[in-house]
Amino acid sequence: MTKIVIVGAGGKMGRTLTQAVELADDARVVAGTESSTSSFIGQDMGVVAGAQPVGVAITDSLSDAVAAGQVVIDFTRPLVTLATLEKCVATGCAAVVGTTGFDSDQKAQIETAAKQIPIVLAANFSVGVNVCLKLLHDAAAALGDDYDVEIIESHHRHKVDAPSGTALAMGESVADALGRDLEECAVYSREGHTGERKSNTIGFQTIRGGDIVGEHTTMFIGTGERVEISHRSNSRMNYAAGAVRAAQWVAGREPGLYNMQDVLARQ
Repeated sequence: MTKIVIVGAGGKMGRTLTQAVELADDARVVAGTESSTSSFIGQDMGVVAGAQPVGVAITDSLSDAVAAGQVVIDFTRPLVTLATLEKCVATGCAAVVGTTGFDSDQKAQIETAAKQIPIVLAANFSVGVNVCLKLLHDAAAALGDDYDVEIIESHHRHKVDAPSGTALAMGESVADALGRDLEECAVYSREGHTGERKSNTIGFQTIRGGDIVGEHTTMFIGTGERVEISHRSNSRMNYAAGAVRAAQWVAGREPGLYNMQDVLARQ
């Protein structure tokens, strides 16, 4: 039985994660955290998630919560996640991180933590999205430099980072197949007199609005034809179920920085 801690248990993703753990075989929530100002402090995690009570009250003590579990799942924000990983390192707890928007220094801190504990870090835990990442790599390798690449992503109005971590992961997959460095070839905005499109670039377009859970389309645009690979999420449960699968997989692993491709390949 994998003992799971959920950071940000009162948020939309946190509530979905609680539901996903309760639906999974051989897993249970043993703790959940929120900020000290949250109205969810002291409430049962299951009730907050809109499900049956699970007998675990949400707490504002990250230290106590991490100490109670085998694996922590964190889908919050970079600074919160880094604080979570500090506690995980101190207790030897594994971690599943779905937070996006880390800068280079923060990524380096995660890599340092992974030398001491096992961490699964992924921009997207949906099994379908991870299948798309492999398809994109294969498509880019086959189509080559004769096709222009554009990535369009759409999310709800409350998302704070852009492009999404998933869109960037898609760009990385394409760039890797084409032998390019995404930091050098990515184009994130176009306005005014931009001149002709450079053939070795990978373009990103961002849409924010309403309650869109997540939509991503990568277009390979050639002369006379276009190949599109798309993924659309209608529910956060896809991400949550994948994260729980990753949590069960990473429990007891050797220290290291893993991704969802590892989880899917080594089960």
